Amino acid sequence: MPDLGPSPRKRDRRGGWNAHQPHRHEPPTKPPGAATDPIAFINGLTHTKGAFASQTFNLRPWQRAIVRKIFKKRPDGRRQYRTVLLMLPRKNGKSELAAALALYGLVADGEAGAEVYSAAADKDQASLVFGVAAQMVRNNATLDDECYIVDSQKRIHHKRSGSFYRALSADAHRHHGTNSSLVVYDELHAAPDRRLYDVLSTSMGGRTQPLFIIISTAGYDRHSILWEVYQHAKKVLERPSLDPTFLPIIYEAPVDADWTDRKVWRKANPALGDFRSLEEMEILAARAQEIPAQENNFRRLYLNQWTEQGQRWLSLPAWDACQVSGGDLAGRRCYVGMDLSSTTDLTALVAVFPDETGCDVLVQCFIPAARILERSRRDKVPYDQWARDGWVTAIPGPTVDYEVVRQALQTWCALFDVHLIAYDPWNATDLVSRLEKQDGLTCVPMRQGFGALSAPTKSLELLVLARQLRHDGHPVLRWCVSNVAVESDPAGNLKPSKVLSTERIDAVVALIMAVDLMDRNARTPTLDYSISTIG
Repeated sequence: MPDLGPSPRKRDRRGGWNAHQPHRHEPPTKPPGAATDPIAFINGLTHTKGAFASQTFNLRPWQRAIVRKIFKKRPDGRRQYRTVLLMLPRKNGKSELAAALALYGLVADGEAGAEVYSAAADKDQASLVFGVAAQMVRNNATLDDECYIVDSQKRIHHKRSGSFYRALSADAHRHHGTNSSLVVYDELHAAPDRRLYDVLSTSMGGRTQPLFIIISTAGYDRHSILWEVYQHAKKVLERPSLDPTFLPIIYEAPVDADWTDRKVWRKANPALGDFRSLEEMEILAARAQEIPAQENNFRRLYLNQWTEQGQRWLSLPAWDACQVSGGDLAGRRCYVGMDLSSTTDLTALVAVFPDETGCDVLVQCFIPAARILERSRRDKVPYDQWARDGWVTAIPGPTVDYEVVRQALQTWCALFDVHLIAYDPWNATDLVSRLEKQDGLTCVPMRQGFGALSAPTKSLELLVLARQLRHDGHPVLRWCVSNVAVESDPAGNLKPSKVLSTERIDAVVALIMAVDLMDRNARTPTLDYSISTIG
C-alpha cells in the first residue's frame, strides 16, 4: 500500500499529543460484513522492531503465498480452511505475522462481534505478540482511531464492529465460555499441556467460518499436542483429501539432511539472506559443531527438525563408538555414583574403573516389579524385556526396596575395590546411614546444582568424544543417554536436567557423580574443554 504521508497530530485519550511515528500508514478497512483483502491489509501495517521498525510491510512472495493459502475461498465464498499449521524456524518473522493476522481478524475479516485470541504458553510469550499488535495499531492512524487498547488486560477493542482481540496464556481453566472467530496460537511446542488448545479449538462452533492458526517451531516432546497436530499435518500433506479443512505449511529440513549444509538451511528458512541473517546462522552452526550440547538446539530452532530432547548433550553415534567387549574388572579400584531417584522410579548404580587410558563403566539398575508393565506402557520402553534379559533388577512389590540396592553394593565390594560412593542427599539418609555404619563404606553427598555437576558433566562429555570411556552397550544406560537434555547458566556451566529431559536419565546422573569422584581422587582430566574434540 502506498505511503499516505504524515497524519495530523491529535490529542490522545489522556489529553497529550500523540507520539507516533511521523509517517503512519492506513491499511484498507471496510464496514463489518465486507472482508478486506488480507494481503493488502497486512501490507498497510508497519513493522515494530529492528531495522524495519516503522516501515510498512512488504510481504515477500513466499509470505504472500502463505496468506493466500490461509484465506483461500470455496466456491460458496466461505473459507476453505478451518485449521492451519504454519511451522517456521526462528527469525523468519513469525511473531509479526501472528500479530498481523490477529489484527486482520479483529478489524478486516468482515466478522461482526469477532472474538480474536492470540494464545501462548506463558504470559511473557503472550505479551510479546500482543505488544507487537498494539504497536501496529498505534503506528496506524485509522486503526488508532477505530481501536481502543487496554494494555493491562492485553486487549484491543474495535469500536465499529464490537469486536475484540485478547492475548491469552495457558491458564485454560479461566477461558471457558469464549466464542472464538479467529485464534493464533504462537509457539505451540512450548505449551505445558493441551488444555488451552482444547478450550480454544472447541470454542468456534458458533461461527460460520472460524479460523485456528498455529504458528510454531518444532519441538522435541513426542507426547505433546504439537506433535499430534504435526503428525496429522504430515498425513494431510501426503493425502489432502484426508482433511480438506486442514492446511499444513511446513518449512523444515529433512531429518536425514546434512544440518551443516547451507542449501539445507535455505530449504527451512525462506527469509535467509533477506531479513533472516545468514551470518548469524553461520555463527550458530559453527558453535553447534564445536559444542555437542548445542546441536539439537540449532537443528530444532533454526532448521525446524524434531529432536529427541530440548538441548542435545551426547550424540548416540559418539556414545556407541565407546562400546567394547567386557574386560576383567575383578579387584580393580572403582568409584560409584548412586541415584536413588524416588521409590517408584528407576534407581541406578554406576561404577567407573579408571586406568591410564581412561575408564570402564559398570551399571546396575532397579525397578519395582509391580510397576514394570505400567512403566513399559507409560514410557514406551521395554522394561519387561530388560528385566527378562537381566539389564534391570526387578524388585518385588510396588516400590524399590533400598535393602536390595545395599546388597548389590555389598556384592560389588566383594568383587571390586569400591573406594567412594557419591549420592544425592535427597531421600538417601537411611540407606547411607546403613552403608556407612554397618558396611564401613565411605559415602560422599553431591548436590544436584550447577556448582557440583558442571565439571563432571563436561568431563564425561570429553571422555566420550575422545573414546576414553568404555562401556558394554548396556541398553538402559544408552536409553538414558538418548534422553538427556542439559541446561546452562549465564556462566556457561552445564548440568543434566530431569525437567527438560523427555524421559528417565537416572543412570546418566549416577555416571556423572561417579566421574566426579574419579576426577577428584584418581586422575587429572587430560583434555581442555575449550578445544574442539570433534573431527
